[in-house]
Amino acid sequence: MIQVISRYNMNIFKKKEKKIRLKLVFSMLGTVFSIFGVIFVVIRFTNYIDSINLLRFRYIDWVAFAFLALIYAFDNLALVIAWRNIVKFLGTKIPFSQAIYIYGMSQLAKYVPGNIFHLAGRQALGMAAGLPGWVLVKSSVLELGLIALVGALFGLLVLPLWLKGFSIVVAFLLFAFTFISITFMVRHYISKDIGSALCWQMFFLLLSGLIFVGILYILSLNMLSIKMILGFVGAFIIAWLAGLVTPGAPAGVGVRELVLIFFLKDIINEADLLLAVIIGRLITIMGDFVFAIICTLNKVFPRNFN
Repeated sequence: MIQVISRYNMNIFKKKEKKIRLKLVFSMLGTVFSIFGVIFVVIRFTNYIDSINLLRFRYIDWVAFAFLALIYAFDNLALVIAWRNIVKFLGTKIPFSQAIYIYGMSQLAKYVPGNIFHLAGRQALGMAAGLPGWVLVKSSVLELGLIALVGALFGLLVLPLWLKGFSIVVAFLLFAFTFISITFMVRHYISKDIGSALCWQMFFLLLSGLIFVGILYILSLNMLSIKMILGFVGAFIIAWLAGLVTPGAPAGVGVRELVLIFFLKDIINEADLLLAVIIGRLITIMGDFVFAIICTLNKVFPRNFN
């Protein structure tokens, strides 16, 4: 009997060990892919460095870039509200001041190689604040699943850029109808809190995509049509999603840029696209840093909203 139990425990241990090794392999592959993406962008950028004139930017352009970074910082509040709704769905209410501190401060850790340390940091900060550990784990899994679902819908907006003759009106209507239908069913059959979380995640992604379009506009690509704007937003979010789901890639660094170049290299001049990609990454980094400052100030001077 003892030998049977011992063998059973040994089998369980071996299975867990295999899962851990598999996760490490995927994480390492993701890190390698991320590094490859960074190297690719750097090499391509150096090829165009002579044709890129940073002096063409006026003072007002740099102010506009700073403004976009500020917008992105406040855009993160949508993720905080979405996460707070998810936690509420799981049976735990968090004061807004506490939610913004836990979520915002842990976000900086996403730039650490591994692409999971922001989740680990949120788990640690949440448990230190007295939140149930299992709620935090479930909220992270549910959050990733929901935002991946919402992000995937943006692929519909890319279709007109890839398929000649595909109507942008049809693409947008499919995008809007699918999202509204999913949100309605979730609110009606699952939970209003989860439905609200989906809406806030959609707001975050949509505004993030528009920030990228804003960068392209500043780069004098002001001939953007509605078709191109919606397509660029869709391409940016799909690239963002690729970085999100790639294990080992810190904040999707390299992966997001690689996918974005793949999508738009035949539509936008590659030199301008590379410059937009790099400026976009700098804006998101600055935005996350500003958001961390906002979270710290909110911890010192809390504002509670139910």
